[in-house]
Amino acid sequence: MDLSVLLIYFAVLLLLPMWANRKVKSTYKKYMKVANSSGMTGAEVANRILHENGIYNVNVEETKGTLSDHYDPTKKVIRLSSDNYHKSSQAAAAIAAHEVGHAIQDAESYSFLQFRHSLFPVANIGSNMSYIFILAGLFLSLSGLFIAGIVLMAFAVLFQLVTLPVEFNASNRAMNQLVSTGIIGSAEHRETKKVLDAAAWTYVAATVVAVMELLRFIMMYFMSQD
Repeated sequence: MDLSVLLIYFAVLLLLPMWANRKVKSTYKKYMKVANSSGMTGAEVANRILHENGIYNVNVEETKGTLSDHYDPTKKVIRLSSDNYHKSSQAAAAIAAHEVGHAIQDAESYSFLQFRHSLFPVANIGSNMSYIFILAGLFLSLSGLFIAGIVLMAFAVLFQLVTLPVEFNASNRAMNQLVSTGIIGSAEHRETKKVLDAAAWTYVAATVVAVMELLRFIMMYFMSQD
């Protein structure tokens, strides 16, 4: 591989995730200080949207950490980090609504979410084991192990790719619900979208890195066959 291409590759590999992480943290920090017009905490926003959509079997709980918010489909629980659970900021409303977006997807059996759930076991194995197979195949000159590692990595990458429509759809649902329920006013649309878009960039960055890594090992395999 040409040196300049290699440098660009590693620059993207290192800098893109760093930029995405910094963007989401700075955007979150900025809008965590701005109150939403409804005065509702993240927990109240989550419960309001859940009930507006006829979902009563999903609980909203507080969890430790910062930006540790997530929806657990196995236990039907939305977990919001302490600041988002208790505070009535624009950031808290946006993130709470996003996690409810996943709960609505689950309730409606959203196809991409179901596909991602079905991929999780093999993708998890791929994330943990692919490098072991690839390195073993490389050092032992066993192409079968190398290919097995690439296949395992491909499942992990597919999981990342499927995650993108799941996350973007949850954000779209969040915006629609926040507007239709009157939780945010028209003046807050732009700021709320900034919070949601910043969070989405972390998934985009992770997917780009995963695809680039997969392509690099595929190229390494074909080069080793020459």
